[in-house]
Amino acid sequence: MTPKEEIEQLRKELEQHNYNYYVLNQPTISDYDFDQMMYKLQDLEMFYPQYADPNSPTQRVGSDLSQEFKSVPHRYPMLSLANTYSEQDVRDFYSRVKDGLEGEDFEICAEMKYDGLSISLTYVDGVLTQAVTRGDGVRGDDVTANVRTIKSIPLRLKEGSGYPHEFEIRGEILLPWQNFEKLNEERERKGEQLFANPRNAASGTLKSQSSKVVAERGLDAYLYYLLGDEIPADGAHYENLQMAAEWGFKISRGMKKCRSVEEVLEFIEYWDVERKNLPVATDGIVLKVNSLRQQRHLGFTAKSPRWAIAYKFKAERACTRLNEVTYQVGRTGAVTPVANMNPVLLAGTVVKRASLHNADVMNELDLHIGDMVYVEKGGEIIPKVVGVDKEQRTADLQKVEFIKTCPECGAQLIRIEGEAAHYCPNDSGCPPQIKGRIEHFISRKAMNIDSLGPETVDDYYQRGLIHDVSDLYDLTVADICGFNRNRVKSAQKVVDGVKSTVNVPFERVVFAIGIRFVGETTAKLIAKHFKSMEALKSATLEQLLEVDGVGQVIAESVIRFFHDEKNLQIVEKLANQGVQMQLSEEQLAGRTDKLAGQSIVISGVFAKHSRDEYKAIIEQNGGKNVGSISKKTTFVLAGENMGPAKLEKAQGLGVRIVNEDEFLEMLAD
Repeated sequence: MTPKEEIEQLRKELEQHNYNYYVLNQPTISDYDFDQMMYKLQDLEMFYPQYADPNSPTQRVGSDLSQEFKSVPHRYPMLSLANTYSEQDVRDFYSRVKDGLEGEDFEICAEMKYDGLSISLTYVDGVLTQAVTRGDGVRGDDVTANVRTIKSIPLRLKEGSGYPHEFEIRGEILLPWQNFEKLNEERERKGEQLFANPRNAASGTLKSQSSKVVAERGLDAYLYYLLGDEIPADGAHYENLQMAAEWGFKISRGMKKCRSVEEVLEFIEYWDVERKNLPVATDGIVLKVNSLRQQRHLGFTAKSPRWAIAYKFKAERACTRLNEVTYQVGRTGAVTPVANMNPVLLAGTVVKRASLHNADVMNELDLHIGDMVYVEKGGEIIPKVVGVDKEQRTADLQKVEFIKTCPECGAQLIRIEGEAAHYCPNDSGCPPQIKGRIEHFISRKAMNIDSLGPETVDDYYQRGLIHDVSDLYDLTVADICGFNRNRVKSAQKVVDGVKSTVNVPFERVVFAIGIRFVGETTAKLIAKHFKSMEALKSATLEQLLEVDGVGQVIAESVIRFFHDEKNLQIVEKLANQGVQMQLSEEQLAGRTDKLAGQSIVISGVFAKHSRDEYKAIIEQNGGKNVGSISKKTTFVLAGENMGPAKLEKAQGLGVRIVNEDEFLEMLAD
């Protein structure tokens, strides 16, 4: 056997074993034997790099190289489903389908609604070529490198199983309950913010800049819809998925063809209980007309198909004893009370802690230590306390009072008028806030130091290497490596990444320094109004209120920030390191008022500039980017495949639609 033949044979065998283990849940060899085969393939691929293949089983471990996600258009729009919460709504949907089909017989395919991140996978000649997130339904992010690490997604389909030359299959990326709990336990040990639910964790994981991190967390996937020109037009949804299972895809075993509304309701009733035994989060049942021909006949509304609907399960509730209330300080300084309770089984997991949100919620519940409290999970989200069984309360129980000082640094808590949360004002001396500000500073939309992450920030902070964002600029390779010389390459990447931030434009610097309540859009408006950090530092309340979009709360927050000596020192040190402290000459020279006072919505795909470039052009010419259409919208800048919902709303409100060429001509005048 030649090396090439041996490599291909090993790949084929490992792919089958992956399928047996992750899709069928029926392994046929031991973990040890699997690992030995994998090691052998890795060695062969290393010695014969000419036979490299991005879809080899060895690539499932991912890479720790950072990556950017490219936005790509969907060939077929990914629409959302209409939701319902009642039996009557299900009956109404069934009746609408019956009327729409004018009495023709039909079947409803009932299947589990998995609570994950929607994904679209494209296969050509049986090989995975692209994986794209839902995005806005028209365009999504290309996450192919990360999806390749998910072992239940086939990289190559079974030979001879009859798949089309090219097709698309859609589904949900999920984090199983077991892996979710393990991940949160690790984050809690490190003092990191916990993921609220498996869906958030799956989303955050899939968008990780490191496919190695994705591989380590153990994502799973269930596929539920097949698309393509070569899919039989007169076929049926249920049968298509059974066919996809033969090709090697993991599909839901909880599927049934129903021929009456009573069968549908029986299916819902069964899974409302049985779903608690599933290894992944579910939040409802999806009902689809089975015939593809009938689906096309029923068509779509502006937002969703008429042939499908999602029934959402009601929140699950349990009763248990409240033992203690503790408090967590978030990255922004917000203090969240947490109920610590006797363990209780709820929506597939053992719950010991639940959110109490804020002081107002605590007071409304009238909590006492020792109370029997009702805990709820709505749609499998993070549990929350929703009530108290006061009939079981005894007279000796002590009422819970919200704390007055920060549990991390001891500072007196404040509460800003109109805000529900209490805050620790010591943002420059409170450990969770210090780390939070650094994580914000390095984030993609701020300084974009992609060689750093929350785990690295925590490590550097614990080792005393950094105490605020300006300390990042003092880091050396020797500091980062310590005695571990294996870190040299990654350490150099960190140092180079920090140095590169001197090219980050001023408006992103304003966002990055972490002024409370100043988001990305507000930072741009402030930067363009004041043009330099010196002018911003000395701005009065009246001057700040002149900025479009800046109200009293934001203005006061900016003034507080620059009255803190520690913040002034950080900004000065950043300036000394070469970080941009004013708008560039190019920005100042090209600025006009041609779009002054105009609110513009961008929708669709463009040929001459990207959406982000058009947003920058609008701002450069004095206009304001807005996300949704209203009566105040001046016009919509529309490209190809403009969202149908936006088009309908614009036409209904009489908002002008401007195409790409018209817009550029408008600025050229």
